[in-house]
Formats: sequence, C-alpha cells, structure tokens
Amino acid sequence: MFTERPLTVQKTRIDELIDADRSLTRLVYAYVATGTVWLVFGTLVGEYLGLKFVWPDLGVEPWLSFGRLRPVHTNVVLWGWSSLGMVGLALWVVPRTCQRALHSVRLAWVALALINAAVLAGVVCLASGVNNGGGEYREFIWPVMGTFALALVLLAYDLYRTIAARATEEIYISNWYILGAFLWTIVLVTTGYLPWLQKGLGNTVIQGYYMHTGVGMWFTPMVLGLTYYFLPKLLNKPIYSYSLGVLAFWTQMVFYTMIGAHHFIFSPIPWWIQTVAIVFSVGMLVPVVAGTGNFLLTMRGSGSTIARSYSLPFILAGVIFYFFVSTQGTFEAFRSLNRVWHFTNFTVAHSHLAVYGFVVFLVWGGIYALLPRITGREPPQLAVGAHFWLALVGVLTYGFALMIGGTLQGESWLHQAPFIDSVSLMAPYWTGRAVGGTLMFLAHLIFAWNVWTMRPAAAPEPAPLPAAARAEAA
Repeated sequence: MFTERPLTVQKTRIDELIDADRSLTRLVYAYVATGTVWLVFGTLVGEYLGLKFVWPDLGVEPWLSFGRLRPVHTNVVLWGWSSLGMVGLALWVVPRTCQRALHSVRLAWVALALINAAVLAGVVCLASGVNNGGGEYREFIWPVMGTFALALVLLAYDLYRTIAARATEEIYISNWYILGAFLWTIVLVTTGYLPWLQKGLGNTVIQGYYMHTGVGMWFTPMVLGLTYYFLPKLLNKPIYSYSLGVLAFWTQMVFYTMIGAHHFIFSPIPWWIQTVAIVFSVGMLVPVVAGTGNFLLTMRGSGSTIARSYSLPFILAGVIFYFFVSTQGTFEAFRSLNRVWHFTNFTVAHSHLAVYGFVVFLVWGGIYALLPRITGREPPQLAVGAHFWLALVGVLTYGFALMIGGTLQGESWLHQAPFIDSVSLMAPYWTGRAVGGTLMFLAHLIFAWNVWTMRPAAAPEPAPLPAAARAEAA
C-alpha cells in the first residue's frame, strides 16, 4: 500500500500577528514592492547581458550594448532593489527596537519617491549614453546621485529623531549599524562626487574608496543591523553576545574605510597606499569572524527551528556567504593572488556572491519574516522553497563557474598566451554563468509573486448603521 508523501516539508506558520500601525505597514510594503519591481527589471537586464556572453550578436543597437546596459544592471540592483529592500525593513526595525513610533511617516514617503525618481532618471540617462564616467558603481551623473543622497539625508534624520526619542535607555545594536550606514553613506556619496577630488590618480584612489566602501559601509552594516533584530526574534532567544556585536561594529568602521585601494594593486598609485589597503583587508577578519561567530552561536542548537522556518534558511545562507566572501576578499587583496585574479571574471563572481549571496539573502530573510506578521498574509510555502533553491543553486552555479574560469583566465595572461586564448577558454564558463543567472532570474519572478501575495489587505469598510441609528443621526 502506497502512502502519498507531501512535495515539501511543512513549515511552521507565523506564530503571531503584530498589531502594527497601518500607515507604517503600507510604508514598509511600498518600499519592498517598489524594490521588487527594480529587482525584476534590473536582473532582466542582467539576464540579457549574461546571454550576450553566449550569443554576442544578440542585440546590436547602441542602447542594447554591454557598455550601456551593464551599469544599468548594477546601479538598479544596488540603489533600486537592495537599498529599498533594506530601508523598508529598517523603517520597521528602528521604531520597534526604540519602542517609539517612526518620527515622520511622511518624510519616509518623500524619500521613497526621491529614490525611485533617482533610479528611473539614472536608467534613462545610462541607456542614452549619459553617464558620470567616474568609475564602477558611480556611473549616475551627479544630479541623479544627489537626489538619492537627499533621500538618505531625510531618512537619516527621520531615524535619528526616532532613536533620540527612544523609550529604552540603551541603543539596541541594530540601530548602531543602521544609523551608522546612513551617516557613512552620506559621506561616501559626497566624497565620490566632489569635483576637485576627481583628477588624475586622485580619481583612481577615490574610485577604490567609493566602490568598496559602498558595499562595506552601506549594504553590509544595514543587513547586519537587520539580522541582529530578525535572527533572535525568529529563534526566540537573545543574541549570543552583545559585546561581539559592538566589537564587529567598531572594527568594521576602522578597517573597511581603508581597503578600497586593494583594487588597484600594481597600479601607479603610491605603494604605501596599496600596502595599507592590504593590511586593513587582513584586519577585516576581526569584524567578519566576530559577526559571523555571533550569528552562528546564536543559531546553535536551533537546527529544528531553522528547518521548520521559511525565513531562517535565507538568513543562515546569508551569514555563511558573509563569512565566505569576506574571507575571499581578504585573500584577493594579497599581491600574489591579486596578480592572478584581478581584471578577470573571478572578481565578477566575488561581487555577485557578496551582494547577492550575502546582502540579498539576508534581505529576503527579513522580508519573509516581517511581511506576513504585519499584513496577516503568508506566501505559498512551496513558492518560498522554490525561490530559495533556485536562487541558491543559481548563485552558486554562477559564482563557481566564473571563479574557475577567472582563475584560468588569469593564469593564461600570466603565461603570456594570446589574449584570444583567454576568451576561448572562458566560453563554457560563460555558459555556466548564463545558466546560473537564468535560475536566479526565475527565483526573482517567484519572489515577486510572493511579495504580491503578502500585500496588505484593504482596510475593511465600516459596517452600515442600523436603520434606527441612521434615523437618529439624520
């Protein structure tokens, strides 16, 4: 006699509904939903670019060229999707940990409009060939990025006022990371666009600072701060060590700001700047080990809880990616390995494993943890599982294909083989990139559907008054 087995292991349903202010619920959902639109659009562009490596003649119009669309892809997923997803969650976490209402919901709506306007204007400019030309991740011209920075200023003020009015004596560790990320990034954008710094080799130094610090002082502290809230909440246990969190916070600030120059090892910039970047890259092992250890020790003994949750697996994967890619970045800084991997497809793999595997998986974990509890609507568990596995297998396929191919590519250059040989040897690995990217894009379509299913319910209409009450009111 055969028994029918379920297609998936039954996950634990949400254990509580949070009695949230509907205005804040709508605000958080608006950030997540608009960010998801940018995710689908930005990775659709990325999917097309991945296919162009397999079929180079796919699209010959200027606006379909790799040079124009690659910055569209990177800037949309960084400033559109990832930033909006993180900020949307932060607008919930900060008031919750402060036990105070958000200082101004209206300011947050204005900031949302500014960010979306900046990303939209940036896409139009980049597709039209209008760009900053200052380097990777700062292709947006200054009026566009200035609009984005204005939104950050408004949000930083809004969250600062919320934290200042907190009902608790201590500032919870999440808020250290979140507010720090806003303040550091305002400085970052200002420095990256000041015109008198963008000259000669100074522009190269600033580019390394801007490109790397954008990841380490905006995305990294934001998602770590969110994880310090969602992980103990979902496990129903305190974070393992508050002190480790504080250690990771301050060492992140000390070491990360100086490591951008390791992208320009053997370049004409001063040798001592390159060496400082390498030393501080090694120093980054301190916050990485402290942060990762803190999260993993918090999860210790909670294997069954993680297995029954549909949000915790995303957080666990993100934490593991955090340790892996951060350690990988330290090794990439060494001169002996830098000369093999730099300018190859290995760095493309590293950046995707970092932003996608680390940052985005933690954002997804937070979204799946929060939205059902404030909207009362859960996503289909089968769809969440499909999203997780397609995204995980996809990014691993993408990353390992380019890491292997990039290493062979660098070795080919070191052995002074003809350049076309390195192009030919990359062909099968670019196919792997396209396959992995396709799986990731399919995961994003499923995620977009899940976000739609978790949308806030319409406010119930008031029940009609009885006839006698209507007559009395008249």
